[in-house]
Amino acid sequence: MPPRRVITGRSQEPRKRFAEELKKLRLERKLSYRALGSALGWDATLFSKMEKGETIGGPEVVQALDTYYGLPGLLLTLWELAAGDTSQFRAKYREYMALEAEAVSLWNYAPCVLPGLLQTATYARQLMETGIHEDDELNRQVEARLGRQELLTGENPLGIRTILSETVFHTPLSNPVEWQEQLEHLLVVGDRRNITIQVVPHSAGLHALNSTDVIFLRLADGRVVAWVETDFSGTLVDGTAEVDLLQLRYDHMRDRALSPADSRKFIMRTLEEAQCEPSI
Repeated sequence: MPPRRVITGRSQEPRKRFAEELKKLRLERKLSYRALGSALGWDATLFSKMEKGETIGGPEVVQALDTYYGLPGLLLTLWELAAGDTSQFRAKYREYMALEAEAVSLWNYAPCVLPGLLQTATYARQLMETGIHEDDELNRQVEARLGRQELLTGENPLGIRTILSETVFHTPLSNPVEWQEQLEHLLVVGDRRNITIQVVPHSAGLHALNSTDVIFLRLADGRVVAWVETDFSGTLVDGTAEVDLLQLRYDHMRDRALSPADSRKFIMRTLEEAQCEPSI
């Protein structure tokens, strides 16, 4: 069978196609970014970033664009495809991202750094500024990571339990203000009903997951898989016996963690201490 011909000539990649359609609609109506922003009540720079592919925006602004252009649901459909496009992630993480998008609940342990679902943009950017990504690619990867956080909101948000080692809080961002913003963000998201945050203090001593960054995903069919990650790669664990062993270790470690209420107090104390530290 001959390959299917591309009729429109526009990109077949969901994120690029979404950006192209936004630009096409605006130019057809001879609108500037400022005029579009004034009409919809959003900052004009947001539409510029969306058309350049630096962000896909949120569902609210996309719904407003649908209404403004008289295209009920069309742009929102393209936005959903863009948001779920795993090609935006580095190849070695696409398998995990696909599973995360299907999961109904997630629980994890983070020994050194905050998990991506709880990071602010500045936290994610500083982690990624390693020389691997630069300029536009860095922006795309940060935006892709933040885009995953859509899983935590909406009508059927992902249920998440995250347990953080105290080490996470002794590794702040280089900018004190940005670190305070990250801590404040943890307190805000920790108030959501679908999110539970706990802290394992150093005083809890050694445990079997001390240096293991692990994420458990419960899928819609009831199956549980685990993702074990390092700074350089990740490994999917889907064998029943192996997952059961990891879960047993996770349960023992969770028994040593502070309660959610005491963990919140711990984060608040860390924030207060950060606010009292003199700036240089």
